[in-house]
Amino acid sequence: MASQSPSLEKAEVVMEEQANPAPFEEDPLPPEGSDERILAERRLVRKLDRRVLPTIVLIFIMNYIDRNAVTTARLKGLEQDLHLSDLQYNVVLSILYVSYCPAQIPSNMVLNWITRPSLYIGTCVVIWGLISTLTGITQSYGGILAVRLCIGIPESAFYPGAIYLLSRWYTKKELAFRSAILYGGLLISNAFGALMAAGILANMEGKLGIRAWRWVFFIEGSITMFIGLNAMWLLPDYPVNTHWVSSKERRLAQARLADDAGEADQDSAGDSPLKGLLMAIQDPKVWVFAIMNTAQLLGLSFVNFFPTLTSTLGFNTTVSLLLAAPPWILSTITCCLNAWHADRTGGRFFHQSAWWWGVMIGFIISLSTNNNGARYFSMFLMACGYGGFAMTLVWVSSTFPRPPAKRAAIIGIVNGIGNIGNLMGSYTWKAEWGPDYHQSMIISFVALGVSTILSLLLRQWVIRDNKKLDEDEKRALTEASRARVEEAARLENITFDQAMQRRKGFRYLY
Repeated sequence: MASQSPSLEKAEVVMEEQANPAPFEEDPLPPEGSDERILAERRLVRKLDRRVLPTIVLIFIMNYIDRNAVTTARLKGLEQDLHLSDLQYNVVLSILYVSYCPAQIPSNMVLNWITRPSLYIGTCVVIWGLISTLTGITQSYGGILAVRLCIGIPESAFYPGAIYLLSRWYTKKELAFRSAILYGGLLISNAFGALMAAGILANMEGKLGIRAWRWVFFIEGSITMFIGLNAMWLLPDYPVNTHWVSSKERRLAQARLADDAGEADQDSAGDSPLKGLLMAIQDPKVWVFAIMNTAQLLGLSFVNFFPTLTSTLGFNTTVSLLLAAPPWILSTITCCLNAWHADRTGGRFFHQSAWWWGVMIGFIISLSTNNNGARYFSMFLMACGYGGFAMTLVWVSSTFPRPPAKRAAIIGIVNGIGNIGNLMGSYTWKAEWGPDYHQSMIISFVALGVSTILSLLLRQWVIRDNKKLDEDEKRALTEASRARVEEAARLENITFDQAMQRRKGFRYLY
């Protein structure tokens, strides 16, 4: 008779062992699925939504307004005052990503390690607001280059950090919509950031002897610092230590996530940030996600040049900035509706890739005609493509749910490497290719084709993993961490065996 593999023997030992975790001293939570439990969860989620979502949306709005202020300042004399060539201007745009991309990985590792993410993220917001303000006093190419290089470090903490923080509170059936609301901050910033910049550029020229483009940085950077200071007490920490939720709500928050994946959302004794990083880089799916995200962001890199694209329609600066707003307002609405549907259906691939296909159609329209109406319509299709990007880290989070140390590192890797696409995009939309930018659109079209193929590969990969779990229930048990399953049992006041049976129902989303 053939001997069993060590993994199957381990699974049998786990199933045969009886564990009776020490129950909580306080009253037990209502049973999962009961009316009382559903009501309690809704109250907790509403409490989080009211406090967390407005805060992170405001931060993200200012994140992209600060980052893209250079593109709006360009319309009112930044290049001329600092004596920048087209190449130097592109370097100013791209240098941010030299620090922004690699810093995301250690930043997320730190975020997983510390106990007060509210202070960490809030401090980073204040620092990048201060650096953004300093952009307004630069007098040379070297000065603005140094400021842009520095601002990428604190900015790297926010988007991957916010997604990771949301994943510590919301289940996989709630995360897409909340992440879309967060990402809606970016999209709406392209609308209202342009409107804010239009107002500043139109009314602040020469005030106190200062050029209007410098006022853009002074005003927007100051607003960012104010929001960062407030974020320190508005944002949550982790479910175990957030001060503005009750002890029962903290326990409920932990139990919800344990039920979601069959394991408690916590690192075991040996799961250090470094070990999480090592687990991440050894998983081949991580690198497919990273390359897919790079191609995606290269295909969507027109975002940094959107005011320039609307200016090619032939209107003055103020009208061009106003025309940039409606596509992003529509994009914000479609992004949230798409994510809401993704949460309801558990879908990932089509909710991500279909929006890229719309962008590709927009490129075809712009390549085929010089009609202003058709070209402006194509900009709506292009803007809506960001609904797909909003799903990327959500899909990553549900594909690598445990341990948190690994998930944090993977989110940093995928978003950090992916933003190399934005770095490449800084050189894709070159001024000499304007006003039609046909070469830029062709490069972006091909990039989105590559990202579609890789996204389809990931979908089939996850389907295969689920089939393996369907065929071999013991595989689900072998992949579970005993410590995390024991904690899940303790949170719900059930036996270890009951918790292991729940773990068997876990499946990946695609």
